[in-house]
Amino acid sequence: MQLRHWISNALGALLAACLPACDMVNLPNIKPGITSASEVRSRMGNPGFEFSNPDGSVTWEYSRQPSGVHCYMITIGGDQIVRAIEQVLTETNFARVRDGMSRDEIRRLLGAPASKIVFDNLGEDIWEWRVEGTPSTEETYFMVHFDLKTGGVRKTAKRVAMKG
Repeated sequence: MQLRHWISNALGALLAACLPACDMVNLPNIKPGITSASEVRSRMGNPGFEFSNPDGSVTWEYSRQPSGVHCYMITIGGDQIVRAIEQVLTETNFARVRDGMSRDEIRRLLGAPASKIVFDNLGEDIWEWRVEGTPSTEETYFMVHFDLKTGGVRKTAKRVAMKG
């Protein structure tokens, strides 16, 4: 039984290590104005979530959480052609988070979090994303704290942990 568990863990680690490499191969081949939605799906797989936009386009979420540090939002126009590709886990987007924003608004802005933890004693639901940081010996996390009563953003924070 332990061998099966070890093999399962090894395969999971291998897949997690290969995922960013796949992005390095696939993303440069996805070109706004040229690449079709079916080609995106063929290269990247099914999105983790699909957001409908007011103009009739859709945005597909490709989160690399919890092991990766990226979340790609690929917008597909009504003509089924890629309009835009954006890596959304950036300082610019972190700065767009405002008090009172809903969970849906945050999911649309930053993609799926790596973890969600409810602290009843604090009255908070904390979503956390693993993000790029420096130095390479540390892991950086961006957190959004939601108020359990109102459901809106209460505050944001960052935390840094040593790797390993």
